[in-house]
Amino acid sequence: MSGKNRLVGERFVIDCGSEAYPENLAGIPRPPKKLYGIGDPTALQAGLAVIGARKATPYGKGCARRFARLAAEKGVVIISGGARGCDSEAHRAALGAAGRTVAFLGGGCDELYPASHFALFQRMVDAGGAVVSEQSWDTPPLPYLFRERNRLIAGLAEAVLIVEAGLPSGTFSTADEALDAGREVLVVPGSITSPASIGSNRLLFQGATPIVDDESFEEVLFRVFGLLRRSLPDEGRKTLHPLVEAVRAEPLGMEQLYELAVRSFGPEDAQARLMELLVEAEAAGVVARHPSGKWGPAVKW
Repeated sequence: MSGKNRLVGERFVIDCGSEAYPENLAGIPRPPKKLYGIGDPTALQAGLAVIGARKATPYGKGCARRFARLAAEKGVVIISGGARGCDSEAHRAALGAAGRTVAFLGGGCDELYPASHFALFQRMVDAGGAVVSEQSWDTPPLPYLFRERNRLIAGLAEAVLIVEAGLPSGTFSTADEALDAGREVLVVPGSITSPASIGSNRLLFQGATPIVDDESFEEVLFRVFGLLRRSLPDEGRKTLHPLVEAVRAEPLGMEQLYELAVRSFGPEDAQARLMELLVEAEAAGVVARHPSGKWGPAVKW
């Protein structure tokens, strides 16, 4: 990588056994002998890992943003791998919440991967976070090194949140590393018909902790990090129309929505009532128009 593309910031090397070495990493199987990083070494603290598919769906990206932001707003460091898809969305959400975030790379810190995320990595460094690797500065990002670095993402964290994972996948392997390190695995459920959620749902079947809404997530933050839970307003507990609940369950196109509206309101009133419900639900932050054109759950695009 040319010098002009190298990250600007404090460079550090932390030896295993030194006072600055993160306690969480010291206790994992095969702790790295050295950590090479750019940024603030104090950002290497027990936090929340948020990971998911590289070829993420809008649902997966939205969930990564949503829960990373909620945790970052409470001062939790967000840890991920800097990859395309869910990882980068989690980093961006943490930065948007004025939080700190750490990316563990497969190659060295002077061989950024993906290179297209240079600006994102620089923002992380500038915001008091860090970009870190167990590989020396110029180590190329070889494929097998990414599996190795997954144990560092899981190891530094107190808990690992998986927002979307297929089978097989690097995300699923990180869950294995988390279990080996004694970390709690949290999973956002996905559609049983989505290939992108096969791994996620399998982890739930095997006993991972389900994250089904903001409240369940905050319960975990309280239990794992000792953070105070937020009281939900009464408005959030109101019963929604079944058609809106259907949209919150999975993204639906207008033809599907119209069919549901006809069943609920009859053919004469279906279109008007459908648009009325969608406008009200969107204004309340319950549903949103997705980039695909479908209507689905609002997940902070």
